[in-house]
Amino acid sequence: MTEIVDTSKSTREAPATTRAVTVQAQAGIEKQRAEARQQVDQTLDRDAISAIEETQRVIDAINANTISEALSSLERASGKINVLLARNPATALIPINNEVVVFDTAPEDLDSIAEIADAADAAMVLEDYPAARALLYGLMSELRVRTYNLPLASYPDVLKQAARLLDEKKKEEARLVLMTALGTLVVIDQVTPLPLLLMREAINEAQVRRDKDKASAQVFLETARYELDRAMSLGYAAQDPEYKALKDEISTIQKQLKKGEDTSSLFTKLRERMSAFLKRQAEGKQSRQAASQSGQSDQKKRAA
Repeated sequence: MTEIVDTSKSTREAPATTRAVTVQAQAGIEKQRAEARQQVDQTLDRDAISAIEETQRVIDAINANTISEALSSLERASGKINVLLARNPATALIPINNEVVVFDTAPEDLDSIAEIADAADAAMVLEDYPAARALLYGLMSELRVRTYNLPLASYPDVLKQAARLLDEKKKEEARLVLMTALGTLVVIDQVTPLPLLLMREAINEAQVRRDKDKASAQVFLETARYELDRAMSLGYAAQDPEYKALKDEISTIQKQLKKGEDTSSLFTKLRERMSAFLKRQAEGKQSRQAASQSGQSDQKKRAA
């Protein structure tokens, strides 16, 4: 961590306005969460959701020993999948549900972040992975959009296999095949670091104050620099050269403000660069995994 963060006391303490910016940023973060949910909701596919619902009805019918009803639901699920295949021949994953959650467990000051990171490093060296995971959980400060996707390439074969097993009177085997399929949704997480959102709010506030209260604008710009350091310290693409470029632009604005010169074009350039960086962070910070069976059970309830 010390290779990334300046260890001088003055830069490791949060500026006085950090809490004020944090309060002001909550509305912005909530707005972004709502916008993220709206955007992801628009990608959800009703036919894919129906295929999942029909698959669950097949399992329920098998449990109730109503095989004719199970076959009917299986036929409807296959029909939905065929529609999806025809409509999305080159798409491997079809979104069926989402969650938008804010995780903010990280300390505000950089020294505490460094201490937790060092402890996590030590736990990894000792191969105490549960302790390392618990410590790393304390270094999260992010807006996470989680999307559950139906794997279009494999799902049709699962339905065909279940139909064949039911025809062969192997209802238990068919049920297990379908239960497994419901546990293999692909989860994709898209992450936006909260410190970068706080940085954006601080820059916006500095721009508002630059003409009437230059001293206050300077402090908000320092807050923006500090939040950049926090994002780096928390490991959000810490080696990305854009961090330095953003801090250099903030320093340039601070110098121009001190001289009393016009900063309009500089603020515009900084905000454009910041928006592009935020977008790239969100698009690049993704992870994929298969949904667990218990998690999928919750998803089926929400998709219904």
